[in-house]
Amino acid sequence: MAVLLQRPGGQRPLRLSRPARLSRPFAFYLLASVIVSFLAGSSAPTPLYAVYAARWGFSPITTTVVFGAYALAVLAALLTVGSLSDYVGRRPVLLAAIVVQAAVMVVFTTAGGVPQLLIARIVQGLSTGAAAGAIGAGMLDLDKVKGTIANAVAPITGTASGALGSGLLVQFLPAPTHLVFLVLLGVFVIQGIGVALMPETAAPGPGALASIRPTFALPAQARRPLLLAVPALVAVWALAGLYGALGPAMVRLVSGSGSIAAGGLSLSVLAASGAAAVLALRHRQARALTLAGGAALIAGVGLTLLSVRFGSVAGFFTGTAIAGAGFGGGFQGAIRSVVPLAAPHQRAGVLSLVYVVSYLAMGLPAVVAGFLLVHEGDLLGTAVQYGAAVMVLAALALAGAARPARQAQAARAYGASPTSPAGPAGPAGPAGPVPVPVPARAERPPLRTDRPIPDCPAFR
Repeated sequence: MAVLLQRPGGQRPLRLSRPARLSRPFAFYLLASVIVSFLAGSSAPTPLYAVYAARWGFSPITTTVVFGAYALAVLAALLTVGSLSDYVGRRPVLLAAIVVQAAVMVVFTTAGGVPQLLIARIVQGLSTGAAAGAIGAGMLDLDKVKGTIANAVAPITGTASGALGSGLLVQFLPAPTHLVFLVLLGVFVIQGIGVALMPETAAPGPGALASIRPTFALPAQARRPLLLAVPALVAVWALAGLYGALGPAMVRLVSGSGSIAAGGLSLSVLAASGAAAVLALRHRQARALTLAGGAALIAGVGLTLLSVRFGSVAGFFTGTAIAGAGFGGGFQGAIRSVVPLAAPHQRAGVLSLVYVVSYLAMGLPAVVAGFLLVHEGDLLGTAVQYGAAVMVLAALALAGAARPARQAQAARAYGASPTSPAGPAGPAGPAGPVPVPVPARAERPPLRTDRPIPDCPAFR
């Protein structure tokens, strides 16, 4: 678009051109690619933990602490600046997050020890959490139908591709601790240029400072359903934490191979099957999702543990795929059984509690597993204890889903249905869920009502 300014004295008009903006379809796919690359960056270090441990001589507990710090950083960002883009616009938040993410890739590339690795993961988590809300809301601004699907599938697709791609680059190409991060750095630079040219989809408004205040609220009608959903939330995200932190070590145990690519494959299989389940089951009722997810978790984790015990590589990855499907279905079912019970102005408080449970479940049990592994020196024993706890929690989730009557009655009272999704989003693998918060209190500045409410801390 051009603006004509008349020069004095009747001279030829001065033509000023505004920068061209990307079309809405192009901007939509750009946003989808950004969340994919952010989550790919979050899972890229997973196959490298063994390389770092060998170079810097740290124990498995350090790996799990680094992983847990990332999860808590994402949570902190989601609960504070997750809705900031509603007040300052999508583009400023995304540009800042991309710049920070690119800087983190430089830190990863130049890291010479655990302190730099830990700092990089914390800052990476903060930038991912800050960008998640803006990306999810921006895709819905541009296309509600496609945005619903993209919010569900793109994050976990990024998790799967990041772990697998990183493993392949590290295994077959030089500079194992540099190349993958340099590739991601180039991607972020290109995406930053694209976001700068993207049309703004949210008008800035007052209330930015008030929006960063974390709020927690649990209305009476959602208390029992949330209590019943907690076992499912903890089970799925504890499993994600185990694969994100110790997945490569389990692959080495079961296969006897030190292949870094195979180590990254375990997390990729878990995330990819979770994405497939989210897509395939997105129209199912909440109760059916919880039941199917819980059953798949029990079967998948059981098969995985047996395969580790008897050294079956095929059984390990088959069990991982089944457990991943349970992860996707179980988390969707838990969210859909709770969020519709809250009135619109209460949903952010409910979601905040869900995020806290999910991210703590992903980070803290992984750290505990690291402690057990260091003190007992038995990866198989640690995996069995961890997996047994996940199976028990999945069984409790199944038991809770068997009595949906009170939940349905409460949902009808608030004009919602617990059998339909409250809104779109998807698991994000080791990055946790990718949520977009909604207003927690009526007195806070009003937020947009067309933002996604997640079906899935994903995986990160």
